[in-house]
Amino acid sequence: MSDWRDMMAEMGLQNPRTLIATGNAVFECRSTDIGKLEARLEDAYEKRFGRRVDNIVRAAALFRRLVGENPFPKESRQDGSRVMVRIHRQGIEEHYEDTLKPYLTQGERVKIVNGDLWVHFKGRANESRLMSVIGSKRLGIGTVRNWNTVRKLSEMVDSRSE
Repeated sequence: MSDWRDMMAEMGLQNPRTLIATGNAVFECRSTDIGKLEARLEDAYEKRFGRRVDNIVRAAALFRRLVGENPFPKESRQDGSRVMVRIHRQGIEEHYEDTLKPYLTQGERVKIVNGDLWVHFKGRANESRLMSVIGSKRLGIGTVRNWNTVRKLSEMVDSRSE
């Protein structure tokens, strides 16, 4: 993670911080085109570490919006490991909820909010059929994070230096 932070600093991103070994980072930069920044991060990562990894960047305001629009707040407070969000580079449309319904086999619930897929798992996520159909091949570039990780990232975003 320290090499990744160094890479971001060398790119000119200020105050890069990572959240343990989760593959998440918070940094500061001047207003920029998000798509171009994602491509720069992917190029730099490939050059430094020898493999290409998708990067999804959210501006602080949009990340705060994502956190505030969690459709499962009660469940998140009860067990943050059972609420997950798949954050998408290109948002998915709400009609995908219907496409996913046949895979809801253990009482899972899904909700698409502003193009991101939220899931509440009643059982263990790794035992759900749903996990096999929410990958990038079907839904495009995205990343899944549980509520505990999202909450910690939110704290990092809110504590960033101004």
